[in-house]
Amino acid sequence: MLPSRRLQPELLDVLPAHDPAAVRSRRDLKLLNLVMLHPRIMARQMLRYAGDRPRKIVELGAGDGSLMLRLARRVARQWPDVKAVLVDRQDIVRPATREALAELSWRSSPLTQDVFDYLESAEPADIIIANLFLHHFTAEQLTEIFRRSAELAPLFVALEPLRSALPLAGSRAIWLLGCNHVSRHDAVASVYAGFQGRELSDLWPNGEGWRLMEGNAGIWTHSFVAQTC
Repeated sequence: MLPSRRLQPELLDVLPAHDPAAVRSRRDLKLLNLVMLHPRIMARQMLRYAGDRPRKIVELGAGDGSLMLRLARRVARQWPDVKAVLVDRQDIVRPATREALAELSWRSSPLTQDVFDYLESAEPADIIIANLFLHHFTAEQLTEIFRRSAELAPLFVALEPLRSALPLAGSRAIWLLGCNHVSRHDAVASVYAGFQGRELSDLWPNGEGWRLMEGNAGIWTHSFVAQTC
């Protein structure tokens, strides 16, 4: 077990969107998501815990939309005609990604907006997801994200770095995959800022009517699901 969470700036968050190192790091992230099995785990969690077929799925910190596309490829047969809202501070969703979603009968809506501004004025959704995103925030900020998310959607699913020794060792070895200096720095930082135990459940709004599932999802990942009863 590692000590309490330690937040530090990640390089990808401060680099311009089109900086070559940032572009390369986003490519690395796609690879790391596959290595960590996040598209498979996220799709499985959504299919397991969603009630009726969703019409609108929101991803917070969606980046270039590649995870949403991989999810759509896994669930579009069961869930056709979904509106995918991709929220991120940077406008980096490529036309090819939107076209690929459209080919699966999913309608994409990229929004270049700060997450707090978005949640303040957002309309209801069926599912809100976050992938390797929540670890960027303090407990106070997470409480606010959760408070508003609980008002907007009956299902919230997040996959985050597991804060423990094995993921830390793995984060220090991603150079073996050819990841650049930005990814190598950020991978270690993200593990120190990650989660363990019931840390996210403890921040979810108090009150009845919610079922909270939290724990390890594989050896690298911490999973959190909040579902209305």
